Amino acid sequence: MIETNNPKIDVNVLMQKVQEEVVKRRDFNPVEIAISSMNTITTTSISQAEAQLSVAETFSEVPTKFPDKFNFLFAVFKPLQKLVLKVYGFLFKKQRVVNSSLAQALRISLDINQRLSQQVSTLQMQLNKLADRVDSIDRQTADISISADERLSIVDSRLAATDERFSAVDGHFSTMDSRFTTLDQKLSSTHEYYVRNENYIKDDLTQQKRLITLFLEEARRRLPEPFEQEQLQVFENEGKHQLDAFYVAFEDYFRGSYQDISNRLKVYLPVLEHAKLDTSNFPILDIGCGRGEWLELLQKSGYAAKGLDINRVMLDRCRSKGLEVIEADALVHLKSLPAQSLSAVTGFHIIEHLPLVELITLFQEILRVLKSDGLIIMETPNPQNVLVGSNNFYMDPTHLNPLPSPLAKFMLENAGYQAVEIMNLNAYADSFKVSGSEIANRFNDYFYGPQDYAVIGYKP
Repeated sequence: MIETNNPKIDVNVLMQKVQEEVVKRRDFNPVEIAISSMNTITTTSISQAEAQLSVAETFSEVPTKFPDKFNFLFAVFKPLQKLVLKVYGFLFKKQRVVNSSLAQALRISLDINQRLSQQVSTLQMQLNKLADRVDSIDRQTADISISADERLSIVDSRLAATDERFSAVDGHFSTMDSRFTTLDQKLSSTHEYYVRNENYIKDDLTQQKRLITLFLEEARRRLPEPFEQEQLQVFENEGKHQLDAFYVAFEDYFRGSYQDISNRLKVYLPVLEHAKLDTSNFPILDIGCGRGEWLELLQKSGYAAKGLDINRVMLDRCRSKGLEVIEADALVHLKSLPAQSLSAVTGFHIIEHLPLVELITLFQEILRVLKSDGLIIMETPNPQNVLVGSNNFYMDPTHLNPLPSPLAKFMLENAGYQAVEIMNLNAYADSFKVSGSEIANRFNDYFYGPQDYAVIGYKP
């Protein structure tokens, strides 16, 4: 056999190496095999394996002659030598095929190992480079970390300084805001003051112009003759309106804004609704309608109503809102109306301006012109409130006498009204009141109780 003739080639050893290689490839991870091969395969071992493979490939071929030491046996019979070689080749044909296959397998395995060795070498170089880069990055990271900490410390200190500056600026802004608020309040107050004065001046000039025009017209008509008594009476009547603009300005300043009064008067709407008034045939008459807050509220609520006043400035304001008003004295106008022609008569802060006789007469005339179940509402300051009775009532120089609510109720009942009641209104806010004992409660009632009241009655 070949392996016996050539002791340098041991097929069993080669097969064992192949099997070991197969087991290694089967049991280990490719990356681990590459690293292990890198550590075990050297250039010398690869060269030895290639030499052995070359010998194995040589002896796997069909022999064409015997070795020189056997030539003497066939020196005479050369044909016999060829026959023996053919027989020998035939007998060991399969063995040669096996040897050739093994040699080729080992060659392929050697090539694979060489490639793997090269790849592992390349991978190792890359890993070394990567390790170097990682080390460099770690060093840079450490430097950056130190630098970042220092920078963060600087940034924190700057932020703290900035925060202090913002706090100071915020304090300045708060101070400026309070100053602007104060200035805005002053401007609002000044604006309101000038608006009131402007309205007063306009109204007063209108009245003065009206009086001057009237005087000049009458003068042209009568000159050179002296004025008659009738003309002098006209002048006297016109003189009564000299304070119209003043009183309107007074109302705007002391009584409250138009909207405030309108909101206060809404408390009477349920009273009208409960009375079920028929204003389509029997309208409501508001005596002393003033700026028209109540008339406008009645109009928006669907009631037919007329206003009555002698202040021409106030009447002009009402007409500018589209309200129906009449310039006339209350008693004179009531006496001109037929009996049972009105469903309700109202008057807000009117009765305290009248002398006793006129007040009683007013109640009697109202009762006459009201239809059956007609309604009367009269609101007036409440003198039971000490602040009102001792001070606020006399703020209006045209007020005559305060009327306590029991007196007003008695006067209506004595005039012939029924179901007369008192409605207390407009108490001070709770913030004015003190808390404590029973004496504190009485104090609150007398000083911070209702500032106004209304006396309400019905015609039988």
